[in-house]
Amino acid sequence: MNSIIFVCLGNICRSPLAEGIARKIAEEKNLNINIDSAGTGDWHLGEAPCENSVKVARQNDVDISSYRARKVTKRDFEDFDLVVALDDSNYNDLQKLGAKNLVKLGEFGYDGADVPDPYFFNGFEGFLEVYKMVDICVNNIFKIKFEDKD
Repeated sequence: MNSIIFVCLGNICRSPLAEGIARKIAEEKNLNINIDSAGTGDWHLGEAPCENSVKVARQNDVDISSYRARKVTKRDFEDFDLVVALDDSNYNDLQKLGAKNLVKLGEFGYDGADVPDPYFFNGFEGFLEVYKMVDICVNNIFKIKFEDKD
């Protein structure tokens, strides 16, 4: 595998966190992997990640401040080896759009559970919890899908 895209609803909180964590892991492990994120919705196009996502990422030495929201396209399903949905709703939407190699992030650490939208999950504490979930799952994806098995 050489590429991965993380997809949530608006591409301003969960998927940018996943992208940022993945980029950090790839850099630390000197892996040449194309990493991106997108949303299934289009109402945040061109916007930066939300303030709380930027803050929680920064607290963990991940900089997502320059990322900009975009909508997932069918071309992404050709360009990325692995499409990672952050919850059931995104998974179902991506399936309907024809995504191949589609998985849910929660399958890599939370028994398939959804990564909840932090906007509806206990204020800034929710962003901290979501970051922890995403971090564990993205690290597990890299262990399973991208690291050499010598």
